Amino acid sequence: MDIGTHPRPEFASGAAYVNGRFVPMAQATIPVTDWGFTRSDVTYDVVHVRGGAFFRLQDHLDRFATSMRKWRLSPPESLAEIETILHRCVALTGLQDAYVSMACARGTPAVPGSRRLSDCANHLIAYAVPWIDVLSPAIQARGAHVLIASTPRIPDASLDPTVKNYQRGDFTLGLMEAEDAGFDTAILCDAAGLVTEGPGFNVFLVHEGRVITPRHGSLGGITRQSVLDLCAMEGIPAAVEDIPRQVLEEEAEEVFLATTAGGVMPVARVGRRILGNDRPGPLSARLKDLYWRKHAEGWHATPVRYELVG
Repeated sequence: MDIGTHPRPEFASGAAYVNGRFVPMAQATIPVTDWGFTRSDVTYDVVHVRGGAFFRLQDHLDRFATSMRKWRLSPPESLAEIETILHRCVALTGLQDAYVSMACARGTPAVPGSRRLSDCANHLIAYAVPWIDVLSPAIQARGAHVLIASTPRIPDASLDPTVKNYQRGDFTLGLMEAEDAGFDTAILCDAAGLVTEGPGFNVFLVHEGRVITPRHGSLGGITRQSVLDLCAMEGIPAAVEDIPRQVLEEEAEEVFLATTAGGVMPVARVGRRILGNDRPGPLSARLKDLYWRKHAEGWHATPVRYELVG
């Protein structure tokens, strides 16, 4: 079967798996009493499809399994079944470039009024929609303008940042502040003044000839790992370490962001500071180009099983 040649028309805007069924995105709903909604009691993961293939699919599935285990969530579907569900969601749309999400929510207590986690039936939600960028291609081309938010990141001891979650109040406040001040997005530091991450992305700095990314307060991003892998391939010194706010705000030669929904995204301004010539830095641009070139070569690619459209 040719890639994307036989999509189901009703799934043109996206396909979802909810309540054990595949439905068009507009029909994907959960009860308003679901703790995944009322308490943000849910974990999730996102993988992208580029050129008809998933990127690092097994890594995303493994991280999703770890998150569910840490959050004590267990849907009826096995990990192998979840993988097939993701393939079918994409196949139904016929998309060659897609944003694909999987989530496991706590569910609604079978006993009305219960506060016992064990009274809830956990359930899987998955969907595929057309490609999404955290920052638009135009912003990526000119270099993002980021604000260091005044809101501190939720402490690691309160919420494990390596478990993907929708409890994003700190990020929302940071985004409000950034939007009000005319910036594209925000980066948060923790209460000790160490750089963490932003809403939906990891942060990288080029400082004193090295590429560095925060140790704490951050998701163990798959794209983050890809950047570290690319640095190793290219002989670029790279490290995961604590980064004081001052290094980001005053000393870094370059800054870039990394996410499944956008890849490597260069930064041109941090607060009032203009980096380089107010354009993406040379190493940031090099890693961005290499990231997408490796995609085109089939690096960590899993072809979508478009035959599952039926």
